[in-house]
Amino acid sequence: MYFAALLARTEDGWEASDTELDDVETLSDLADLAREASPDEDTVLVLIEQEDAWFGVVRVDGEEDPRIYVSDAAAAARSSYGEILLTDELLGREPGDDGDDLDALDLDGTEDGESDDEDGADGGDAAAGSGEAVPHGPVGDPEVLDDLGVSEKELRSMSGDAVGEIAEALGASDVLETVR
Repeated sequence: MYFAALLARTEDGWEASDTELDDVETLSDLADLAREASPDEDTVLVLIEQEDAWFGVVRVDGEEDPRIYVSDAAAAARSSYGEILLTDELLGREPGDDGDDLDALDLDGTEDGESDDEDGADGGDAAAGSGEAVPHGPVGDPEVLDDLGVSEKELRSMSGDAVGEIAEALGASDVLETVR
């Protein structure tokens, strides 16, 4: 079970809306959905929480690129909604680096200099070369909410009802409860 909400900052305070992510397939789709919630290009936060396993914050300020924070990348990677947030850039990968790089293969199918078939057996950074390994713990911009009153330390220490804690820190818990 997951919960997702949009919090749009307006001149009158925060406005919340419940959102369904079923039609959202990419981060770009999610950013467009957030921008639609604020025609005045104000700050919009997309807050996603899944069964106390992980939470994510996507911040969209006008036409700027979205800023993302995910509390536990490995847990989020097991969720279709988490996969939307875990972009190659966020995980420190080259775009399109999904482990299918045929240019690095010798004619016998092994990578240059590779003597056996086991990927990652050398203890190297498996996340850089495969689409499977995702780091445990937080990824992204831990300062995504600093200017809104939620410090990096506070964000990293949140668990359980992180969406509620964020809304409370922003002074938006009442409006969030109306959409829960």
